[in-house]
Amino acid sequence: MVSGENARRVVRGLVLACHAAPAAVVTGLAAALAAALGSGWGTVALITVAVGTGQLSVGWSNDWIDAPRDVAVGRTDKPVVAGLVTAATLRDAALAALAVCVIASLVLGVAPGVAHLVAVGGAWAYNARLKATVWSWLPYAMSFGLLAVFVVLAAPGPRVPAFWAVAAAALLGVGAHIANTLPDLEDDVATGVRGLPHRLGRRASGVIAPCVLVLAVTVVVTGPAGAPEPAAWTGGAVAACLALAAGAVAVTRPRSRAPFGLSMAVAALCVVLLALSATDIAV
Repeated sequence: MVSGENARRVVRGLVLACHAAPAAVVTGLAAALAAALGSGWGTVALITVAVGTGQLSVGWSNDWIDAPRDVAVGRTDKPVVAGLVTAATLRDAALAALAVCVIASLVLGVAPGVAHLVAVGGAWAYNARLKATVWSWLPYAMSFGLLAVFVVLAAPGPRVPAFWAVAAAALLGVGAHIANTLPDLEDDVATGVRGLPHRLGRRASGVIAPCVLVLAVTVVVTGPAGAPEPAAWTGGAVAACLALAAGAVAVTRPRSRAPFGLSMAVAALCVVLLALSATDIAV
């Protein structure tokens, strides 16, 4: 029988291993965009469950698959290394969350369901192999882009996402990927992980990440039909400043995780701008 103390330790480990902050941000942004597109509360709830469980499966699978590497470099901030939870428990939790994700996604329809499951599959492929290759950016681009496709296809009416909206989401994914890898570049290289940011180096990646994010913001502001509204220019300017701040922190504070947090803030502002132009992101 599992004692109360052990149960609390396992729960704490699961919470830490799921990468709760980015998972919550991605889930919340998907739900907000769905609501802006006119989806009913039932659809918004299903999208929240599908995206939320998908994000949980990705986070847990990441720490499960990375457990041997984390042990090798002494990553005591990781729950497996800290002894809070076992890799086997994370594996079981990841597979259970994935099962719920599959059901919730397909309930929304075959087309949106398949789009979302391919997005989640891309994230799993990143965890399993692609993070250590020059193609490490591709799952982020694909999965963020397909997340926008999923939300639009699940919305009422026979609509498809505008190309510029999918491109903006993909660019946000690539920028977030580069920013997210920067604090762990040396540890990753020591365990054989050499994704695109590792091959480019810290300084080049620290410059490229904000540039990609600013490009995404530019697409979001200028993509909708007609001249951008003042609110779009203002929101875009704030988002661009946050992106540049992420680059500055990445270069001056190599171990800081602030650049990833700032990239998530850029993504949140971009979703707000997308919501303001909801009639243009689905055609």
